[in-house]
Amino acid sequence: MKTEHTVIGDSHRFTAALDHLSQLASVNRPILITGERGTGKEIAANRLHYLSPRWQEPFVTLNCSALPENLIDSELFGYEPGAFTGAKGRHQGRFERANGGTLFLDELGTMPGSLQEKLLRVIEYGEFERLGGTTTIEVDVRIITATNADLPRMADEGTFRWDLLDRLTFDVVTMPALRDRAEDILPLSNHFAVKFAAEYGWSVFPGFSESAVHQLMTHNWPGNVRELRNTVERSLHRHNSEDFPIDQIIINPLGAPATEPKRSAAIEAIASSQKQSALVIPNDLRAALDEQEKTWLVQALEGSNWRQRDAAQALGINYNQIRGLMKKHALRTRASRSSD
Repeated sequence: MKTEHTVIGDSHRFTAALDHLSQLASVNRPILITGERGTGKEIAANRLHYLSPRWQEPFVTLNCSALPENLIDSELFGYEPGAFTGAKGRHQGRFERANGGTLFLDELGTMPGSLQEKLLRVIEYGEFERLGGTTTIEVDVRIITATNADLPRMADEGTFRWDLLDRLTFDVVTMPALRDRAEDILPLSNHFAVKFAAEYGWSVFPGFSESAVHQLMTHNWPGNVRELRNTVERSLHRHNSEDFPIDQIIINPLGAPATEPKRSAAIEAIASSQKQSALVIPNDLRAALDEQEKTWLVQALEGSNWRQRDAAQALGINYNQIRGLMKKHALRTRASRSSD
């Protein structure tokens, strides 16, 4: 799934995190982004890069948990022909490709110890060698890392280097869990719903019923924004109609027995006071407004037996304006009438 880079939310904790990112954007130092899974750590890294002086240079990413140790090594630092079986040509690693820009290392806590040492050297000296090579390559790369692991505890246990952790944490930005920014749940839900409705070919997003709003507000969202997005899209797909509001939120597609989640104080407070009625939100506002304008125009004309001056008076506009609207919407007076 393509990463969603839209930043949505007005809660204090979320806007504080965004402000922190903005303050650090121009500081050419390594930054660690922490937070639970699904809280938007890659979006935060992206924001750091594009607000920085490096914004026109490459933004390169690598998920450290997605590859085995030998492949992470070659992906980070590249390799020369013959460096290992199958290495037939020279390969530029992520550091070289990110030269002048930013390298984002996600799931940092899964990085093997041998690579932690090599990473530390690049941070300290700005240089490395490709696998199987002898030429020293110099790079200018800002490193941003992210994790949901407890790195200080790992360092105490000897599975993560303290010296590397010190070098990677000029500052730390923590992305808040969704349960701690509960006032953003509905705006996010509406954003994902409108987007999916448009992709699904609906003319409007019919909104969430009061029952659906209650479901959205009372779930604890352990998977955070990623879980919310998947849940909203799944619920619209199951609903499969733009004619009436979504009334059931499909949180668990596996069908396991539902249990009452433990809710944060913020969610409890907002859920208890939330009385939002269903909203109908068009995915093409201009087209929807034009259609509504035409509907009102036809109603006024029919109500005045297609006498344009009377219809104009009913709509609070002048004769020239109603003539313009009729031309815009390709409407004509009845053929049986010879004059207005």
